Amino acid sequence: MALSSFKSQDLIIVSDALDIAEDTTGNFFKFSSSQWKRNQYDVKTLNSLADDEISRHAFAMLNKGTRAGEAFESRTKKRDFYYICLQDHQIIKALRRDNKLKLLSLLVYILTHELVHIVRFCNFFRRFDASGEERDKEEKIVHSMTYEILEDISIPELNYVLDLYKDHRVCEMVVS
Repeated sequence: MALSSFKSQDLIIVSDALDIAEDTTGNFFKFSSSQWKRNQYDVKTLNSLADDEISRHAFAMLNKGTRAGEAFESRTKKRDFYYICLQDHQIIKALRRDNKLKLLSLLVYILTHELVHIVRFCNFFRRFDASGEERDKEEKIVHSMTYEILEDISIPELNYVLDLYKDHRVCEMVVS
């Protein structure tokens, strides 16, 4: 069965949501634009995901890879690079299931959540490869921080999304 993927107008909303998530997360952590460059990441949608990057349970998956450093750095110096793998099909399914959910507000939450993970991993607050209880603890911390970052942002229906995640700070909708 084919999975639903974002249409071109949805990709514009993904871009807008990423701008909001970057701004609010950067403001929260008091990052300059040069500090953001140290937290290297890219966002992928379903059409560009490999089979092992597709989830049937989460709205997003975070993958970690490495990239060679800048041209002026040693070629042996590798930098961590993160991929936020949006699960279009899961997001679209949630929007169809709950007409109070809106794409922009849900994506702002998802992307902010994943950016908080990236900041925490890049700054060694938590290891990317944590498992079990440590991973669960990290999720609660990140949901709490995401709420704190977004609670005063004025986006229609964002309060609804924040309310859905109040028990994660544990709701049946999963962001990993």
